[in-house]
Amino acid sequence: MLDKLKELESQARKLEVSGQEAEHLIIEAGRHARQFVDGLEEAQTYTAGSPDPAPWSAGFSDQAGHIRELLDVVSSGVNTHGINPASGGHLGYIPGGGVFPSAVGDFLADVGNRFAGIEFASPGAVQMERSLVQWMAGLVGYPEGAGGDLTSGGSIANLTALVTAREARGISARDIPNSSIYLTAQAHHCIDKALCVAGMAECPKRIVPMDGGYRMDATALEKMIREDRAEGLNPWLVVASAGTTDTGAIDPLPAIAPIARDQGLWLHLDAAYGGFFLLCEEGREVLSGLEAADSIVMDPHKGLFLPYGSGALLVRNVHDLARAHGYEANYMLDAREASQEYSPADLSAELSRPFRGMRLWLPLKLFGLAPFRAALSEKIWLARYFHQRISDMPGFEAGPRPDLSVVTYRYVPENGDADAFNRRLLQEVLSDGKVFISSTRLDGRFVLRLAVLHYRTHKSTIDYLLDLLSETARRLVG
Repeated sequence: MLDKLKELESQARKLEVSGQEAEHLIIEAGRHARQFVDGLEEAQTYTAGSPDPAPWSAGFSDQAGHIRELLDVVSSGVNTHGINPASGGHLGYIPGGGVFPSAVGDFLADVGNRFAGIEFASPGAVQMERSLVQWMAGLVGYPEGAGGDLTSGGSIANLTALVTAREARGISARDIPNSSIYLTAQAHHCIDKALCVAGMAECPKRIVPMDGGYRMDATALEKMIREDRAEGLNPWLVVASAGTTDTGAIDPLPAIAPIARDQGLWLHLDAAYGGFFLLCEEGREVLSGLEAADSIVMDPHKGLFLPYGSGALLVRNVHDLARAHGYEANYMLDAREASQEYSPADLSAELSRPFRGMRLWLPLKLFGLAPFRAALSEKIWLARYFHQRISDMPGFEAGPRPDLSVVTYRYVPENGDADAFNRRLLQEVLSDGKVFISSTRLDGRFVLRLAVLHYRTHKSTIDYLLDLLSETARRLVG
């Protein structure tokens, strides 16, 4: 037995890298990162097709590899095809930029590997994350007593919010077929997914009409709630948006909130895209009334340019969040007695979780808020600039003036199918590869989208796209 243990230990200790070995790995990873960052200016934003699958089909063996060779595989096998999210040419969907210090924060968090789910296990990590939640709660105007959680993204944050709302309003399984929900056709599809996962797919969903800017019609909302109640339904939830994905529209919260309050409905606000525009003056001008929501979702991997995997949920009353997600376990008695405040594991479905706070805390402290504020303001002005320019370009028509930084537009040829033409126009832009744009369907029409939310996107990028659209449309017409 002793010989067996000695043999196994000699092999297992290979996982315990020395300080010198760790430094070597860091140097090699740093070389790889530098080459990637230095090459971004010339890199394609979109490359069609797929890389050679051979590295992934090779499987795993007992043979040890070399870090430089493995990083070369990452360069050729991962960072070559599809969308390059690190590029300022990413103008489709809602970009997630990935500021570099966040990667350093993740590195430090993973080296220390602190368990950030329970304050007893890592009080510093939990206190850091709690301070970030409180900063965001203050940003939206929440009072003392608010709380929240750092999540893996907006989808999980929305799911957590809807479960919290369900429990706070006492919606049981037998109540669900009679408990109505109100949202617009522009609500993000993760809301439907969350309702399904949370066992609320059978709740009657009322699609509230919108105005010409794709914003919820508050008058229609109130009428629908009253009619449903008169029909014997139990209206209990309104889902509003502060920056829809398709159009960037902001629902009129100052008009919606009093209706929800007076009618006794939980008001949930999906501000995953738009929430952090509160940091800049232009954003605050259009984002009024957020503080009236019972729960709010914000995504730092959108408006704060962090890497993917950075979401946040804020709840006006943190006790509502804890009642919906708290738990008891005998083996956690020591942890319970050590803290009087809620830990992240009390406020979400997660127990094991990464230490997410470092990736947000480090860049905010390192840069300060000023460059984030300027970048967000710049994105709003770039969207306004694009909207003005595309409106003046022959053959093009623009959608509503942007609330934030999303613009919809399309080319309308004198003859032929406009939808088919714009599909061809989109494919030509993607084939060029220098910038990436996306499309959607509004009022039954195929339209193109510009989403400006990358910290590396500046006026030169927008001008490149405008020139490319003009030249390509002219060529396709010809």
